This record gives sequence, structure tokens and C-alpha cells, in this order.
Amino acid sequence: MKCDRRRFLKLTASSAACLSLAQLGVSLTPIKSYAAGLKIDGAKEILTVCPFCSVSCFAIGYVKNGKLINVEGDPDYPINEGSLCAKGAAMFTMTTSHHRVQKPMYRAPYSDKWEEKSWDWMIDRIARRVKDTRDKEFIPKNKAGQNVNRLESMFLMGTSHASNEECALTHQFARGLGVVHMDHQARVCHSSTVAALGESFGRGAMTNHWIDIKNADSILIMGSNAAEHHPISFKWVLRAKDKGATVMHVDPKFSRTSARSDFHVPLRSGTDIAFLGGMIKYIIENKKYFNDYVVEYTNASLIVGKDFDFKDGLFSGYDPKKRSYDKDKWALELDSKGIPKRDKSLKHPRCVFQLLKKHYSRYSLDKVSATTGVPEETLLRVFKAYTATGTGKKAGTILYALGWTQHTVGVQNIRTSGIIQLLLGNIGIAGGGINALRGEPNVQGSTDHALLYHILPGYMAMPNADWSSYEKYNKANTPVSNDPQSANWWQHKPEYFASLLKSWFGENATKDNGFCYELLPKVEKGEDYSYLFMFDRMFRGEITGGFFMGLNPMNSVPNTNKIRRAMDNLDWVVCAELHNSETTDNWHRPGSDPKKIKTEFFLLPSAHRLEKSGSVTNSGRWLLWHGQAVPPQFEARPFAEMYIPIMNKLRELYAKESGTFPDPILKLDWPEKYDPEDLCQRINGRFTRDVVIKGKKYLKGQQVPSFVSLSDDGSTSSLNWLYCGSWTEEEGNKCLRRDPKQTPMQEKIGLYPNWSWCWPVNRRILYNRASVDLNGKPFNPAKAVIEWKDGKWIGDVPDGGWPPMSTGKGRYPFIMQQHGLGHIFGPGRQDGPFPEHYEPVETPVKSNMFSKQLNSPVYKFTKSAPDLLAKAADPKFPIVLTTYSLTEHWCGGGETRNVPNLLEAEPQLYVEMSPELAKEKGIKNGEVIIVESIRGKVEAVAMVTVRMRPLKVHGRIIHEIGMPYCFGWTTPGSGDSTNRLTPSVGDPNTTIPEYKACCVNIRKAKKVTELATP
Repeated sequence: MKCDRRRFLKLTASSAACLSLAQLGVSLTPIKSYAAGLKIDGAKEILTVCPFCSVSCFAIGYVKNGKLINVEGDPDYPINEGSLCAKGAAMFTMTTSHHRVQKPMYRAPYSDKWEEKSWDWMIDRIARRVKDTRDKEFIPKNKAGQNVNRLESMFLMGTSHASNEECALTHQFARGLGVVHMDHQARVCHSSTVAALGESFGRGAMTNHWIDIKNADSILIMGSNAAEHHPISFKWVLRAKDKGATVMHVDPKFSRTSARSDFHVPLRSGTDIAFLGGMIKYIIENKKYFNDYVVEYTNASLIVGKDFDFKDGLFSGYDPKKRSYDKDKWALELDSKGIPKRDKSLKHPRCVFQLLKKHYSRYSLDKVSATTGVPEETLLRVFKAYTATGTGKKAGTILYALGWTQHTVGVQNIRTSGIIQLLLGNIGIAGGGINALRGEPNVQGSTDHALLYHILPGYMAMPNADWSSYEKYNKANTPVSNDPQSANWWQHKPEYFASLLKSWFGENATKDNGFCYELLPKVEKGEDYSYLFMFDRMFRGEITGGFFMGLNPMNSVPNTNKIRRAMDNLDWVVCAELHNSETTDNWHRPGSDPKKIKTEFFLLPSAHRLEKSGSVTNSGRWLLWHGQAVPPQFEARPFAEMYIPIMNKLRELYAKESGTFPDPILKLDWPEKYDPEDLCQRINGRFTRDVVIKGKKYLKGQQVPSFVSLSDDGSTSSLNWLYCGSWTEEEGNKCLRRDPKQTPMQEKIGLYPNWSWCWPVNRRILYNRASVDLNGKPFNPAKAVIEWKDGKWIGDVPDGGWPPMSTGKGRYPFIMQQHGLGHIFGPGRQDGPFPEHYEPVETPVKSNMFSKQLNSPVYKFTKSAPDLLAKAADPKFPIVLTTYSLTEHWCGGGETRNVPNLLEAEPQLYVEMSPELAKEKGIKNGEVIIVESIRGKVEAVAMVTVRMRPLKVHGRIIHEIGMPYCFGWTTPGSGDSTNRLTPSVGDPNTTIPEYKACCVNIRKAKKVTELATP
């Protein structure tokens, strides 16, 4: 009998010892008999995707007699190979949990109880609330008299738990209403990733993919605890290590990642740029850079204009009153044809390379050591090990997560790593890249579909008030390059934008009327509508109502005491959740009086991943289809089946009653019912009329084969140009592909081109034209990604199909950049073209060793009364606090705390501290302590451990403590959110909050009940 992997796993699942018993001569007949009677015997297998981190492991749901009876990992999926982490293994329990929200629940204003209501009643009431708010508070013109057609007093906080199809609907729903306060989890977890990687390379996505990590010769894990927070990803780190790769973990805390690394380097949280800046200096001084790569594929040789300067911690063009830079001062010098001037010798004093060298000449080992707390010899050990990859024959990869992103310099943390990887030639190659370990199930897809206020699907800019027409929008957002060797791919943006508008407004959108551009809301230029500022406006009573769909901001937003009070000012709010959370139940939190809280709550029961079908996109950009194992349990619904009837009711009301500016709602091309397959096809895009492209005829309604066929004449529609090609007439839904077929070249590096589909155009390693020389030959033939052979590219899908550069018909490899080159000098960010070390906003030191500027001069902050900040080196708050996730809990813990076995494994809030700090404070392991910042305090259990170490910084000992942030008051006995301590400050590029470095103090609790209620 043939025994494939799945049959083998089923058989051996009955006894972990069956093979060894057989080897001992023990009869396995009874065990085989037992295996035949396993509960999954005869069950229907439904493939789904784990609903937690963005490794997006495949799982099998077993359904028998219409009921889900078990969930286990899919052994055929090439990424997780049958493995699941603790959270993934708990999927079955989570789906069947009695803690779930089972029916639509309503809380009337000033009431002290929930009431059960029907779905029809809830839909009607919500639609009426939305219409009344919109009719009363819609803003047709701004103070300058410009048409803006926006609604500022209503918000929509979406979710990375939604499928791509649901995300596409969410965005269309919000923009149809005129909502500008739209955001989701990506804003507070990885928004800095998109801004940093986009500036560096052209796209804001993980450059490689999970399996490719095994190809690395050196792995730098910094700002991540991959082994615990992305456990399945770490198997690929260990595969690389087994083949001889050096693994380094740079992180304030010793963890399971540290234990499996070659060495661990503790550093003070918030000093990553100092550490990496020292590495840049080491690379340049010791000529560790890959010269050919740097000269040909990066902007190191480009000449910067004479206006650029850097002095005393500030770049040229700084306006202290506006707290912003004039980025025109950072412009490149152009020749008479409008092409950037170059010096390939890298000797011109104003070429990027020389400016880089000058900028980081200040980052000496002694200053880096004194700032980070890392001894000089340890710094050199890391620098030597990692920079050995800059030869073209080796590969180094960088793995990071929220430890880098959640800072007021979060974007520049990642930009610094981008500079290092470009200097070493590690971008575009197998085993290289910068791999963002995203922590949510569809955070890549939900960001691609832009559940964010500042962009449209496919990373196109949100219209602002100055772009009053379709033509002005395109002119302002379509870059021009005069260099014939630059692909300048964003020149095609008008085709993608027109196709998006055709998808949103259907036949109503024509070229003559600017594809209904006037119906879109326009944000105010320079205005911030993200989490921090939205909640600040809510605190001031400027927000009327809105939607929290699958997220728990009352636990996961900084300065949580303020956020919870802000929510009391809402007239109404809609929440969609699997479980009651700190957000859904904010009206009766400890210390509050429901009779004084006016907010009308609508709680909608949400379907679990196993209860709906659709596609998600993992961090490596693979599109994966999850099947519906069972119908939604109880009275739960998918998010899409909430949005669609609410909008349909609104359309009915506006058709009947009219109201303020009804056109955007009535002219939407909006589905009557939710069909995920139809939505998936709409995301890909369809032809809106018969056309002929390159001699081939396509009929109206057929799928567009690739984004190169999208047009700006109205003949195509697409809800997201990046996904065009994912569902074609020839192959259908490519998310469903499960073919492990590979060429020998692809097999060598673990490329699976026929398994699922990957944006863009199924390319698995971005910027892969940088992995070959000017003749198209791989720098490292042993790990070739692509190669020019017999007049064509083989291997991966090349990042641009042109022939090699040496033919005279080639293009630079970074095709999404205006000038086609990787950005060592990045003039598009708000805080400078080179990363510079600035202290966190709350810091235990009084000075910056690298300049006179202590903090980022352009960091963002809110100004309401509770937004307090500790002064630098405040003796009241001398300890650095950093926060982190846990293996057993997901993000704020709103779901996983409702799974008994996960809660049992990690039951309550704790504080990790060094024995030295514990001795200083008179605290013993297991004692209840108070952790306090200037904004609030929390109660937690002391965990005295050598995993946290004192650090010598600025000549004295500074202590750092670590706390998870996944606990909340709705779980009795677990403690409350650590985010009651963190500040309302953010990165100037994306407003991601600074969760990872604030200042606190600790003391032993006098009694367990001492903690003040929120």
C-alpha cells in the first residue's frame, strides 16, 4: 500500500512511540486498529489558513456529519510542512468556544446590560445611525473653499483578520461614505515597514519569502523574537544554521531565539540606528561593500545638490516652527537632459557614497557602545560576521518585526538595514533581503487593499484637496524619468487608478467624467487621520460614531487610559468580534458607571476563518485560499455579510429619502450578496468592453490576464492592480494551485512557482535582476535566482523582462524607483535621507552622543491633557520599558485569552527584570509589583530572570524591563493592558506609536488591589 505523508501522519498520530515499538518487535496490530477508528476517519478535509501570524500556515479542517471535529497542520504545504504553533493548534478550540459572541447584541445609551437583537433590527438601526451622522456632519468644502466631500466625524477601523475580498469591500464601503478616518492594525504594527522598504527599494513588502531564509549564509535577527512570535518561520532559520549559517540575535531580552542563535547581543531599546550606523561605518572603512553592485545598482554614485547639508543633528531645510523639512533641499543634481548626474568612481565629494561616509564617520565604536550598552568587542563580532556576506558569493538576510517598527524612528530603523543590504549586495538574491515578520493573518493583503487613510488599493496616494481633478491627481502622482535605462514603472499609475475607479463606480465611471473622481473624499494635505489623532479627536468630542471591525484598540493603542475615556464620548459604535473584548465592553470597564456613558453599542458576532472562504496574502506575498469548513456558528457572519447589507440599506434609504451628497453611495458598483469568488475576480480585474491586445481579442466580462493589460481608457476594471493575474480565464483561481513542480534551478533554492500565486506577476524574490551581473549571469551560480540563457530569463519571474544591461536594452533592477536604483540616499522620508540616531521621546539619558539633537525633531505627538511625557533622564522614571508578544497569545490577546489551554499556558501579566534590578528594588520573584509611567500604572507579577541584563550606557548602569501587552480586564485575574503605560507619540512618516521604549519605575505592591482602575 502506498503511504503518502498525510496517511503516514494520520497513522502515527495514534501513538508517538509506534515506530520505536515496532523496532522492538511489539505488534502494532492493536494500534493500527485504533488508528482506523480515529475520530477523523471518514471526515471531509477542508484546507484553510491559520488566522494568526503572516507565516499563514495551511491547516486541514476535518468535518464529519456537518460538524468540525479537528484541525491539524497541512503536511503538503511547503512552508509549514504540517507544523502549527500553539495558536494554530488551538484553532479548533477557538471555533467551538462557548466564550464566542453568539448573537447580535445591543447596548442602549446609559444602559447597564446587553440585549439580544435580530440581524435585521441591527442592520436597520446601524444604517439609520450612519445616514443621520453623514447627512448632518458631511463636509462638502474645506475652509479654503475646495471640494473635499468628506466625513470627518465617523471612522472605520478595519482588520487584518478579513480576507482580501472583505478588505476590498471595506475600502469601497468607507470611501463611498466619505470616511477619511480609516485605519487598521497595520498602522500600529508594520506601517513603518511599507514606508521604509518602499523608500529603499520601491515596494513596501518583504523582499523574499519564508522558505528562502534557508539559503542565507548569515542571519541577523534584530527587533524580532522569531522563535516565539513566528515559530514556523524559525524552522527555516534552523535549516540555514544546519547548513553552516551564522545566526545572530540582537535584542534587549534573551529568548528562545537567542538560545538557538550562535550568539545573543543585548542592547538598549531604541538604539538600533546607532548599532547599525556603526556597522555602516565598519563596512565603508574596511571596504566590505560589494563594489560592482553598489556602483551599478544603487544611487551611491549619484550627485546630490549643493543645498544638502547636515549639522548638529539636523538636515538642511528644517523649519523649527513647522517642525518639518523642506525636502527640495535634498534634491539630486540633474544634467541638461534631466537625468541624475553620476560619478561611478564614487569620489565626487557630493556623491551619495561620500556623503554616506561622512555622515557615519561619527559612529565610532566607543560612541556606539556607550549609546547601545553593547561592548565594543561584541559590536565587532557582529559586524565582522555579517559583513562577510558582501562578496557576491554569500548571502545575508535580516529578519525584524515590531522591535524595529514601533519607534519614533521606526522607518529609519528599517532604512538603515536597507542601506546595509544595498552596500553588501544582499537585495534580490536568494538567502538575502529584508524580511519583515508580520504578526497578523492578512496584514499584507489588508495593507495591499489599503485599509489605511493615506493610500488607495495598490499603494496609490489618497486624493487630497489640492488635487481637485482626475487630471491633477495623475499629474501629481505619476513620476517622470528621462533616463532610458530606468523602467520608472509608476508611470503606469493612471492605468491602475482608472481601473480602480471603474471597479468602484462601474458604468457610472467614464473618462469624460474623470471616472467619478469628484465622488471620492479628499483629505487635507498634511493632516493626519491615523489612530493617535483619531482617538485624540474622539477624546475632544469631535467624533460621533464609527466601526471597530475585528480589532481591540482599547487594549492595543498607547496611553490606553485616555483611549478608553475617549470612547465614552461617542454617540454610537459598531463592533464586530469573535469574543467580547475591552473595546466591545468599554462601557462597563472597572471604575466606570454605565449610567453616565451615552454610547450606543452594536456588537455583531463575527465568523471565524474556518467558517468562511476567501483569500489571504502571507508576508511573502503568496495568495492563499482558505475554504469554508463549516457554516458560521451560532448567528455569526463574515465581515462582508455585515458591510453589504448595511450599504444596501443605506442605498435604499438614500434612494427613498435622498440626503446629503447621495451620489457616491448610489453610484457605487456594489454587490447585492457576498460571493467571495466573484470578489476575487473583481480584485483581479475584468474587461468592461471587447478589446484587442497584441492581436488577441478579449470579451467584455473576461478576466484581465495581467496588469500590463490594464488601461486608462475605461476598458478595464481592477480593485487592485497588484493582484491582476491572480485569476485568469486559462487557469482560474491561482490561489488554489498546489503543484510542487520545480525546475532543478528552482528546487535548489526552494522556489515553488506553481504553488499558489504571488504578487507581482508570481515573482517570488523581488528585485531579482540585481542578483545578476550586467550580462545576466548570477553573481552566485550556486544559488541562482534568475539567469539570462539562450535569449531568455530562466528561474524566477524576472523583475522586468528586458534583456541584460550589457545589451543596451536593459533596465536598472529597482523598477519601481523613479531612477531605477536602490536608495542608499532616501530623500522621500520626513526625517532625513540618511537615518540618524535620535533618542526615544522618553529616554534615560540627557544627551545624544552623535549630535546636539536629543530626539527626532519631527516626531508626531498629540496634545490633549492626558498626553504626558517624562522629561529626559527623569529620576522619577529611570527604567526603560519594552513590550513584546507571546507565543500563546495573539496581539492584544482578545481572542487567545478566551482559549482555556492558551490562557493556562500564559495566564497573567508579568514583568521580566534582572536580578540586579530586583535586588535594588527589594523585589522577589513572584511578588506582585506596580509598574508606573507618567501616564498610568499597571499591576503585574515579578519575573526575576537573567534574560534581562543591566546595560552600561553613558558610563552608568541603566536597567530595562520587558512586559507582554496581551492581557486585559475582560479576562479575570490576568491583569490589564501594558499600554496604559506607553506614550502617544509616533514616527513622522507613518505615526506608528513608540511602544518599545518608554520610561517607568517599579515598586512592590502594598496590596494586590492597590492598582487604580482605568
